Order: sequence, then structure tokens, then C-alpha cells
Amino acid sequence: MKYNRILLKLSGESLMAEDGYSIGYAAVDHYASEIEAAVKQRVQVGVVIGGGNIFRGVGGANQGFDRRQGDHMGMLATVINAMALQGVLEQRGVKAKVLTAFAIEGMTEKVFFKNAVQYLENGYVVIFGGGTGNPFFTTDSGAALRAVEIHADLLLKGTRVDGVYSDDPEKHPAATKFTSITFDEAYEKHLKIMDLTAFTLCRDNNLPLYVYDANQPGNLLRVLNGESIGTLVHNQH
Repeated sequence: MKYNRILLKLSGESLMAEDGYSIGYAAVDHYASEIEAAVKQRVQVGVVIGGGNIFRGVGGANQGFDRRQGDHMGMLATVINAMALQGVLEQRGVKAKVLTAFAIEGMTEKVFFKNAVQYLENGYVVIFGGGTGNPFFTTDSGAALRAVEIHADLLLKGTRVDGVYSDDPEKHPAATKFTSITFDEAYEKHLKIMDLTAFTLCRDNNLPLYVYDANQPGNLLRVLNGESIGTLVHNQH
């Protein structure tokens, strides 16, 4: 394997049930299968999942909720998704721990980077819930933060698109795909890969980011094997 320890970022919407509501078992099982394959190759896997399939803080603010309160509600949504993934991983015989930015007694442990690393080294998939624990930060920022904390070799952003393009390929079919691009180039081109806080955390800590299509079975293992199926975002060497 090209990478020993990774952090996989998934959107909450990726877990959406086919009826467009809450969590779909088939979607969770797909990602659990992808993660299981990586674990079998002795890759240490951390995961961060958004909560947009249940509640999104920004969306709540647009409807009239207080933004801070809405973001806290969104953090709880990410914990629900984290517990769903943990449950399906355990059904598959994969050890998994949910660590959250705030302790939920009887359900989760509060995240502490030394414990997280120890769990990873002992073969657990560590699922980080609750974002950064602070309002006004996205789960992209939470993913970058956790990846840096655990000294991940790579931060993967799983999407429904097979990499980074010069424009939205779903709206502009002629858009050009990048197989590799530096953080500075992506910033100059105003490419919306992650929010700026997450992007800066990756760049300043020399943490490469890989964007790929997470919906295609087997793709996670292909990335870990070094196949060029998405876009690598990195610092200039």
C-alpha cells in the first residue's frame, strides 16, 4: 500500500436513503465495504462524515435558526451518521470507535489525539464525530484538523465526481480534469475543493489531499494502491 494511515472525508448526503430522507443502509454498507477492504490491507483508517442528510447548520440559519444553535444541531447529526457507520462496520466484523469533539456519556468518547492514534494502531477504524466542536466551522475543516492531529499520510475527500475539474463537470461537460494540482494553483484558480480553512490547514501542514469518486466500488483501494483515478492536491516540491 502506498499509504499507511488515511483520513476519509464523506459528506452526510452520501449516506442519504433513496427516498431522500435521513440514512440509507445500502449507502452506509457501501462505504463500510470500501473501508473494510482498506483495513484488510492493514491501512489505518480514520473517517469524518458530515451531517447534511439530517441537518445542516447553514441551511438552518437560512430558515431562521440561530447559526450557533444550528451548527450544534449539525454536529449532533454527524454523530448519528458516525454511529450508523460504526454499527455497519461492526456487523462486518471490523472494529470501530466513535470519538467525538464532545463526550456523550454512554455512547461516545471525547476525542484525544493520543487515544485516536492508539486505536488506529490497534486496528480500529476511528470515526470522528461532532466536527471541531465549535460553531462556524465545516466538517471539511474538522476532517483536515483530525487528519493533521493523527499524522495521516493522506486526506481523501470522497465525492460523486472523479476528481477536481476546471469547472463543475455536471454543469459544464467540457470542463478539464486535473490529475495533479498544487494547493496554490487550486487557490489561484478559485477551485472549490474544500473550504478555505480546511485547505489552508492541509497546505500549511504539508498534508496531501486526494479527491475521488467514492461511489464506485473498489475505488478507495485503487487510490491506496497508487492508481491515478482522481486528483491529487499537494504542495509544490
